[in-house]
Amino acid sequence: MSKKVSIQGYEGSFHQVAARLFHGKTVAVIPCDTFREVVRVASSKKESDGAVMAIENSIAGSILPNYNLLQKSNLKIAGEIYLQIRQNLLVNPGVQLEDIREVHSHTMALQQCYDFLDKYKWKLVETDDTALSAKNIHQHKSKHVAAIASKLAADLYELDVLAPNIHTMKNNYTRFLMLEREETVLPVTDADKASLTFHTDHSKGSLVKVLSRIADGGINLSKLQSFPIPGTDFKYAFHADMEFDNREQFEKVLKEIAPLTEAVKVYGVYKRGLWK
Repeated sequence: MSKKVSIQGYEGSFHQVAARLFHGKTVAVIPCDTFREVVRVASSKKESDGAVMAIENSIAGSILPNYNLLQKSNLKIAGEIYLQIRQNLLVNPGVQLEDIREVHSHTMALQQCYDFLDKYKWKLVETDDTALSAKNIHQHKSKHVAAIASKLAADLYELDVLAPNIHTMKNNYTRFLMLEREETVLPVTDADKASLTFHTDHSKGSLVKVLSRIADGGINLSKLQSFPIPGTDFKYAFHADMEFDNREQFEKVLKEIAPLTEAVKVYGVYKRGLWK
């Protein structure tokens, strides 16, 4: 029986591409309008087996609200995927460049393709989702409208890729987290990465002491993100991604930083993601 995971966006979105890369092509997706809904559906064992959620982008940076959603949920990180965002100009079969009058897509996708789009005098129309734009031109059988979306969207909605890889920044990657409920996530035997959050007593040098123990333990701190703690006067918690050689190394460092922190929550211990 194939897995069923919630995603933000529509079928054909980059979230679905990431889901297929991690879980296989048979994975079923539950499209959601918001990331909050993604987490809600993923938290219900009656509705799904988990979720796929974007957490950061190599150009735009961290998606801070998603860290907040993860912190408040009962979900754990089971893995990750770094997906290169490849944008394509999609049209209905038979449509040529000279037929196009409008291009529809999400505002970020349009911005990512300005160097290509500036060559033409097309009207650019912002939409809620890249894959939805592809679905709409398919449903309306548009002969003068193109969409910018993924190759998967072209396959799902029977569209032609008129111009592939039209994005300006070729080194554009989004990191997607594979989330499962705490009671169902399985231990990863060859885990080499962990994500956690902690906060200190905010005394002078308290954060430096924690970071020193992590470094002394031979662990690479690949990300450190600060967050304000609600209800406090400018006090912060920290999200950390740690890369290590083996789980014993991580567990040892975790014990060493525990006395130096007021709270530690581990979101997941998993295998470092591949770059696709």
